[in-house]
Amino acid sequence: NIITIEDPIEFLFHNNKCIIRQRELGDDTKLFYTALVHALRHDPDVIVIGEMRDLPTISTAITAAETGHLVLGTMHTIDTAQAVDRVIDIFPAGQQQQIRLQFSQVIEAVLSQVLLPRIGGGRTAAFEIMMASPGIRQLIREGKIYEIPINLEHGASEGKQSMDQALAKLVKRNIVTREDAVMRSSNPAKLDELLK
Repeated sequence: NIITIEDPIEFLFHNNKCIIRQRELGDDTKLFYTALVHALRHDPDVIVIGEMRDLPTISTAITAAETGHLVLGTMHTIDTAQAVDRVIDIFPAGQQQQIRLQFSQVIEAVLSQVLLPRIGGGRTAAFEIMMASPGIRQLIREGKIYEIPINLEHGASEGKQSMDQALAKLVKRNIVTREDAVMRSSNPAKLDELLK
């Protein structure tokens, strides 16, 4: 049982070995938060939130994850560490330590993507991947979000990948130009090091 909350619905899914119910802001609901609260009453297994941008939505998403639902959501951030910061910082200062604990227990992964022009035309995506390993969970609990990028660089065996590592792979495979990769890198010196 999958429920999506979107603004707008961009792709129509058809039921195939599951039940997918798509809700659209404007027609079906006014706010992501209210749609999420109502979605929980339908006993979903998976909830997809088109955009997590306010305190009530993020708070309810964490609660849904704590009660066993798989919650997928999008945020507009530049990397995985900033996504974690955004979730925690949206809460009042007095609640942030509790949220760090709760969030560290329910997070499974954060993906950050950038689209780059492909050599020869079209576009391709580069992905930063942060899997919620015990080390990542501990960094979140302790408020050491600034250490996440280093953890990603050394976590390939756990499925992690920094954006610079992803960009370097695309350049080495001649999918994107070095110049386009450098433009999207948050640390061009690190990218140069990976390309050597």
